[in-house]
Amino acid sequence: MHVLFDLDGTLLDPKPGILGSIQYALRRLGAPVPPVDEIAWAIGPPLRTTFPKLLDRDDQTEEAVALYREHYRNGAMFDAVVYSGIPEALATLSSLDCRLIIATAKPHVFARPILQHFGLDTRFIAIHGPELDGTRDNKADLIAHIVREHGIDASRAIMIGDREHDMLAAGRNNMRGIGVTWGYGSPGELTSAGAAVLCEAPAGLVGTLAELC
Repeated sequence: MHVLFDLDGTLLDPKPGILGSIQYALRRLGAPVPPVDEIAWAIGPPLRTTFPKLLDRDDQTEEAVALYREHYRNGAMFDAVVYSGIPEALATLSSLDCRLIIATAKPHVFARPILQHFGLDTRFIAIHGPELDGTRDNKADLIAHIVREHGIDASRAIMIGDREHDMLAAGRNNMRGIGVTWGYGSPGELTSAGAAVLCEAPAGLVGTLAELC
């Protein structure tokens, strides 16, 4: 079975690095800088969706993205924590012959070194994310690309993520989704977006997957 994993909010809590980089970009642009607790919603969606909402205009989006990445690649990308129980869950799933793939809204050029830094990369047969220019920013497009690239039967695969766009993207590709509630999406958000089932802790992932098989 192929199992696709989101990264931020699912495997890692990236709050300090992501939100600090957003604040940096806003500060450099002279825009209002909300406290981190007010912009936690920005963890998950693509930056090109997030910045127009924070700036209340579209013409500075690309500049904001560039400033964000300047700060992020300067060390903030590693300012994250692996959720307790995730390494063990990935090890168990790998031992059960599940083929694990990363499907993240984070550009793959960042996702790869982050997974390597935290020692999680070897559990995955592939790491997929958008290109820096925004190609496959839409997660449904990203999953469709993964399905084609790996010859996956989507109806027999599972997407695991913490936000509505993970579940919606899975559904648009005829794939079932497991919504995890330890990240940044609420149970209501995940259920409304079509999650087949919710999982409350990493230790429950193996059992939750077994229920869907």
